[in-house]
Amino acid sequence: MNGTAPVHGTWEPRPAARWEDAFLSGNGHHGALVSGDPDDERVVVTHHTLVRPVGADEDRLPPRLAGALPALQDRLLAGDASAAETFTDGRPLRWVRPFHPAFQVRLRRPDGTGNGTGGGTGAPPLHRRSVDFRTGVAEATRAGRTGRAFVSRADDVIVQYVTGPDLTLDIRLDPRLPGAPRSLGVGHGAVLTAEGALLSLRARYPDSDLAYTGVTLVAVTGGTTSLAPPGVRVEGARSVLLLTRVRRHTGETDVVAEGRALRDLLTGDGPAENGPAGSEGAGTRTARGTPAAPGVLAEAYDSLLARHLSLHRTAYERVTLDLAADPAERALPGSELLTRPRSAALLERLFAAGRYHLLSSGGLFPPRLTGLWTGDWDTAWSGAFTNDANLNLQTASAAAAALPEVTEALASLVQRQLPDWRDNAREVFGARGVVAPAHSDGESGHSYHFNREYPLHLWTAGADWLLGPLVDHDETRGAHDPRTTAALAEVALFYEDFLTRTDGEGHVVVVPSYSPENRPANAGWGTVNAAMDLSAARHALRTAADRHPEHADRWRALADRLPPHRINADGALAEWARPDLADSYDHRHLSHLYAVWPLHEITPYDTPELAAAARRALELRGPENDSAHGHLHHALIAARLRDAERVANALGRVLDGDFFHASLMSAHYPHRHVYNADAAHALPAVLIEALVQSTPGRLVLLPAPPADHPRGALHGVRTRFGALLDLTWTEDGATAVLRPTRTVRIELRTSDGAEPLDLVAHEDRVLTLRTR
Repeated sequence: MNGTAPVHGTWEPRPAARWEDAFLSGNGHHGALVSGDPDDERVVVTHHTLVRPVGADEDRLPPRLAGALPALQDRLLAGDASAAETFTDGRPLRWVRPFHPAFQVRLRRPDGTGNGTGGGTGAPPLHRRSVDFRTGVAEATRAGRTGRAFVSRADDVIVQYVTGPDLTLDIRLDPRLPGAPRSLGVGHGAVLTAEGALLSLRARYPDSDLAYTGVTLVAVTGGTTSLAPPGVRVEGARSVLLLTRVRRHTGETDVVAEGRALRDLLTGDGPAENGPAGSEGAGTRTARGTPAAPGVLAEAYDSLLARHLSLHRTAYERVTLDLAADPAERALPGSELLTRPRSAALLERLFAAGRYHLLSSGGLFPPRLTGLWTGDWDTAWSGAFTNDANLNLQTASAAAAALPEVTEALASLVQRQLPDWRDNAREVFGARGVVAPAHSDGESGHSYHFNREYPLHLWTAGADWLLGPLVDHDETRGAHDPRTTAALAEVALFYEDFLTRTDGEGHVVVVPSYSPENRPANAGWGTVNAAMDLSAARHALRTAADRHPEHADRWRALADRLPPHRINADGALAEWARPDLADSYDHRHLSHLYAVWPLHEITPYDTPELAAAARRALELRGPENDSAHGHLHHALIAARLRDAERVANALGRVLDGDFFHASLMSAHYPHRHVYNADAAHALPAVLIEALVQSTPGRLVLLPAPPADHPRGALHGVRTRFGALLDLTWTEDGATAVLRPTRTVRIELRTSDGAEPLDLVAHEDRVLTLRTR
């Protein structure tokens, strides 16, 4: 790590005592939490598909309420403030299936020294554990022994490599993790092979035909390998390489075939001719065959890493942030840096860690509430994809911070769930098109998580909210993804069928309407014309019209009939446009300011009166329970409103609040309470929005520059008009270098005002501006 440049990694002088402090690696499918103790290494294995079956499938269908919808609309429009509270099918609140870990791969010295402190008396041996964000490799060293682990983005496998003199290790797959159900049916397998051994663990869920199986190939150089149920013992080895995968399945998994696939990765020789030797549950014996020759495992590890780096490093290094931090602080371990919340080095490292963790958790799915990681079966809020705020906050930087891998993960989730979204529209609203749920476990896109206090089945803004990042991504690359274009048409079809009621002024009315997760001070949760619903409907109809000229006139006309936003008696943008609904200000969500962020419907430039009202609404909003996502959502909106002081204050609440673990993954509440990825993943978006904002026709430079960091450089940002941007700034001025990929005229906004800017494809443009 170079002290004169930002640090792309973090380190600690001791192993992780808690799973929350374990360093993280992932490829968007598999995840690994690495504790970093070479004498007793514990690597918790996760996979995005691992959600525990709970309840019958019929409880996971949307409620069939469409027949009762007209009567509900009549009552709400007539002023019945509590009418929506009985608009359910009577079921109790049903959480989505909870995300959980698989098991831990445990490598322990059998002589009793593997206690996490080095064993014996006196000072423990020198220890260092680290994670390199550029490579995704977590490494730990002590007393001549080194352990490395990463999750391959190329080969979808967890790779562990241990080297040192005279390695003696007990290796096993251990399902004993906090919260694991006692009735989990676990079976172990261990057989000896020419390379070393093949371990397996099958876990069958209680009262279900679903199970998951983990398979680990153990390859050894030197020494002997013998069975030591439920695992193996390696004695006198020079190196050990482990390859691990997890599969969720019904029925049984072919462990031998999985072992062959892992062996192919190890040798590169194609399918193995012979399966593993030995039999499950056999007694202790020495491995047959010859252990790998010196250097063979090192070459295999290097080859696996090289294939991974061609994908991971390329993605990670696209965007960097340099805040001219003190080199001495850059060299500190993460836990000590976290005690200096105003340190530029801390903000640099959290920006880097946020992009690293976001990239590492995006693949099969985008990040869950916990990213891709958990060490506990009792995952808060089921470790769900929470769509009414958290998922979009976590993925907020994906387009600008050049992580199309994350955007593609979100697009894949949407595509898989569109059939369920259609069910939601039909069953709840009697409409064509699609309605997204507020919560999902990744398997189901049905709306079934709701009750009186959280009538989330009434929320209709979710599809626009989730498709927004995909639209942004299309704009950065200058091409329309046909999947997104088709989905937008389905959203527009829903609004055509749903927006059939009108008020006395001829405006169409969103009824029922819901503002996550708030309620008016004088009414029930389900109401009329929530500001978020109005903005989402307008945006979805107009965006769909832009891509579907054959329907454009009809959809734009419908969008134009939606009512305008309301400014309340406090001068604030009202959360509900209906005049008789009073605002509730102390709440963690800021759904009503959706028009400001992520949309650009309200801006200081185009709609100054509404922007002033939005600023007033932000001033009045309380932090409620100090949720990290609330603070960073606040900061993102403040950045759009050019309020640098408010951005700094909101960010400061998170930095001062002890929200980050030593792993640099975050918590939901202050004092590291409840493991949660919101703050970690959203923080890079806040910093980018404070420095650079773009639309297809506008570039805003330094809208809310950080006063505590008057010097810095942000490289590689993608704009929505198709240019890469590098920005450097000092106390006296700033320089932006634009590298456009298409010819376009945009508006440039700086502290000096606005001016037109003509860009020519593939011709760099250098802009110089004052910062004071």
